Amino acid sequence: MKKIILFVVIIALAGGIGWYWWNNSHSAAIEPAAGQAPQATNVSILTIEPQTIQLHEELPGRITPFRQSQVRPQVDGIIIERLFEEGANVEKGQQLYQIDDARYKAALNSTLADLKSAQANIKTVETRAARYKQLVQINAVSQQEYDDVAAEYDQATAAVGVAQAAVDVAKVNLGYTKVYAPIAGRISRSFVTEGALVTANQQQALASITQLDPIYVDMQQSGVEAMTLRTHMIGKDAVPVTLALDAAQGKMYPHKGTLKFSEVTVDETTGSIALRAEMPNPDDILLPGLFVRATLDLGQNTVILVPQRATTRSADGSLTVWVVDQDNKAQPRNIDVDKAYKDNWIVTTGLKSGDKVIIEGYQKVAASGDVTTTAWQADSTEEKNPENTQTDSGKE
Repeated sequence: MKKIILFVVIIALAGGIGWYWWNNSHSAAIEPAAGQAPQATNVSILTIEPQTIQLHEELPGRITPFRQSQVRPQVDGIIIERLFEEGANVEKGQQLYQIDDARYKAALNSTLADLKSAQANIKTVETRAARYKQLVQINAVSQQEYDDVAAEYDQATAAVGVAQAAVDVAKVNLGYTKVYAPIAGRISRSFVTEGALVTANQQQALASITQLDPIYVDMQQSGVEAMTLRTHMIGKDAVPVTLALDAAQGKMYPHKGTLKFSEVTVDETTGSIALRAEMPNPDDILLPGLFVRATLDLGQNTVILVPQRATTRSADGSLTVWVVDQDNKAQPRNIDVDKAYKDNWIVTTGLKSGDKVIIEGYQKVAASGDVTTTAWQADSTEEKNPENTQTDSGKE
């Protein structure tokens, strides 16, 4: 029994000695580490340099016709013939409809007869006036008789003028029984058929004609962004415009157009400005009412770009990046941006050439914290798949 108690005591002493030795050695090992300065954070940086880029502005647009005319009757009558094929191209001055002209021919003949009668009457009166002029000089007739004949001549002259005007009106009305195309273009379906009664003041058009080549693209842009657009347009004779018919599939319109004008006033209800581009449309691919995506080529510009992944947005909407100062310490900096270009921001204020912006690892740094830097390399998958990045039309 004594041997067992002695054995247990020896085991307990050995364990206590071992724990004391381990505790002292472990404390000695960690105390020097606790006294050392914190290690610097490793980050990837991009040195900012101005870059020359091709600026674009992408806007939604809607196709509108270059010219559009409604064909309307100018006299009353029955449509007796349609002289065009629905949906075909027609030329300016081509006859489209024939209105029954029987009564207009009769009216013209009546006015022509009145004109001949007035012309015959004036000849008679003219001869009498000439004779009375000679007689009054020898006192063969009174001055009053001569004055009466002269007044009758004036009335006959006026009657000829009235008859001639009536003939002219009758000819015009007879001509209006032939309905012509006011412009060249693609004609719609006919809204009336043969036998229909039409009137000069009716609201319904007979048909409509649309000129499709060239054609307009109407766009809307906010007033604030329009000021930036006007700034980029200064000194440019023309702004090229391209269209995307199906942005999802990348289907582009094969022809390029030009920006024609932008409104000088902002719409009070929408706060936007209207822009219009003119596009060639030789194959009639673009039809009025079609929605498209228009891209305005604003030319080259030298700007400062920063990757969007390097920025953080505060609760007030401001953007912040982390930069490395001359002492290799991380410092936050607010920046102002104009718009997005692919997966970058175009910086207007806050960064300059030579600044070192932290792209990766800024989540682990603190203000004035020490960092060690390595050059940042863009992800190769982003370069190979540009469709996964934002377009340069994105706004802050």
